[in-house]
Amino acid sequence: MTAPDAPPPPDAPGTEPILSASHLVKHFPVRSKGLLRRQTGEVHAVCDVSLEVHPGETLGIVGESGCGKSTTARLLLNLIPVTSGEVHFEGRELTALSRKEMRPIRRDLQIVFQDPFASLDSRMTVFNLISEPLRIQGGFKDGGRTRVRELLDLVGLKAEHGNRYPHEFSGGQRQRIGIARALALDPKVLVLDEPVSALDVSIQAGVINLLEDLQSELDLSYVLVSHDLSVVRHLVDRVAVMYLGRIVETGTAEQLFGSPAHPYTQALITAIPLPDPQKERARERITLKGDVPNPIDPPSGCRFRTRCPTFEEKLTDGERQACIDDDPELIDRGQGHPAACHYADARQLV
Repeated sequence: MTAPDAPPPPDAPGTEPILSASHLVKHFPVRSKGLLRRQTGEVHAVCDVSLEVHPGETLGIVGESGCGKSTTARLLLNLIPVTSGEVHFEGRELTALSRKEMRPIRRDLQIVFQDPFASLDSRMTVFNLISEPLRIQGGFKDGGRTRVRELLDLVGLKAEHGNRYPHEFSGGQRQRIGIARALALDPKVLVLDEPVSALDVSIQAGVINLLEDLQSELDLSYVLVSHDLSVVRHLVDRVAVMYLGRIVETGTAEQLFGSPAHPYTQALITAIPLPDPQKERARERITLKGDVPNPIDPPSGCRFRTRCPTFEEKLTDGERQACIDDDPELIDRGQGHPAACHYADARQLV
């Protein structure tokens, strides 16, 4: 039983999100070759995405490569301009703000990139890399050196590591340096863009455990972008599944991993290898056929229908027509959480 003075859980009614997005759209122009470079089309990277991040929780955004999850993360931070839609941080709308107006808000919204080596300037020492945000924001003069040493210790590195350069560290250590840099300004929200995908499996667990410890210690909110559902399952409170620029299912981690309702989510779940060989051999595996459609010209109606096993194997011609004509809304159709499928069917998968 929850104590009377305990805060409500992140998804409880009445709790205000710290970061939210409403009807985000991002289209990138496609231009012809040559001198004039006329626009010949648009890449539909993000299409009508809405989500919320509550204080102290981790929201996972998952999907195949090219589904728009990293673009969504950058839109949340106002790193790239939106085509349409809104992003609110602590009630303030961000998309209309200039770079100068965004600067004080950058303290609270930070990102950890996928490739720790590419995101760190190889010409700078670790000390200068971590202290750079403090210098930019005017927070280095008073106790800046002490703060850098504290950050190194916080991520499991030593103070003497500050005199070395990024190329002198392993991949896991470089990612810890990137995390320390992101934490320099005491942010409230940390976007983790595939934070362990570039690391060896043996190193991933250490970084994941570090992120868990930091969230508990610093009361951080995370947005975790990943295609690795085994990592997502370990870290997140809620999950948003994306396909071809849209969110097709969302819910708590328990709901989506325990009883996914969208055929795409079910295929992703069954692709996670099980450590028990007997269960792995006995489980039902849902295989997707074909390639992801071209985001310049996405299918009409349900974008997933061209690869959907339910569409191909279980529906009548009349039922298929609904998938061809109508884009399904992201709503709860009785399965306990929203799914963008006309024939959503929550299933428990081994």
